[in-house]
Amino acid sequence: MIYLKLRGISMKALSTLILTLFVAFSAQAETVTAAQDPWPPFIQEGDDPGISIALLKAAMAKEGYTVDFKILPWKRALNDVINGNIDLLPGAWFTEERAKLLHYSNYYAQNSIKFIKRKGDPFEFNGLESLSGKKVGIVSGYGYGDEFTHATNFSRPEAGTIEANVKKLLSERVDLTLEDEIVAKSVMKDAGIDLNSVEFTNNALSVNDLHVAAGKANAQGQKIIEAYNRGLAAIKADGTYDKILAEYGVK
Repeated sequence: MIYLKLRGISMKALSTLILTLFVAFSAQAETVTAAQDPWPPFIQEGDDPGISIALLKAAMAKEGYTVDFKILPWKRALNDVINGNIDLLPGAWFTEERAKLLHYSNYYAQNSIKFIKRKGDPFEFNGLESLSGKKVGIVSGYGYGDEFTHATNFSRPEAGTIEANVKKLLSERVDLTLEDEIVAKSVMKDAGIDLNSVEFTNNALSVNDLHVAAGKANAQGQKIIEAYNRGLAAIKADGTYDKILAEYGVK
């Protein structure tokens, strides 16, 4: 077979080069960005990115995407996703206020948000009225639900992380703080805080569904969330989802 030459390059070689460049460009175009603060075991620093990122990468891979994830402070990550500068927030609770700005995926896990108290404190959560007069440490920018956020019978001093709130609790600068029990125990263990120095209430403030979210300002946001939903269904069907949870000791 005879190939036309263009300055010493055969048309076959040129076609191969063009195809290679197209594939490389397509692969680059199919990368989505994601960011969030450390929230172990769901979001972690280092080589082990945590449950949320492992599930996100597996689900998006089913749809031909790769995920470029980085650690950022919560409020910065949230704002960057809302503004479309970053594609995805890997672990977000639904709030009506945020729903005006974010597309939410189908939920992939649930968090039981319990109050944390000092060891020996007899307090038990029995509705928002039981918090009257309390200082309840919260993480700035987290969504705890509209009723909790707007209640007027207790105060909500803010901190940047759950670790900071637990330290404020132990130094008696707040009366209570709150977090998913699995997350709080993981954070405390990593921070070297004695787990026996605190207790969790039996009753939860809420059980929150955990979602991936994309900004409505992002022209590709809804498309990416739809791809994630398809990928999530696929990894549930083929056993990958259960395998990842089992690796982290979560059912």
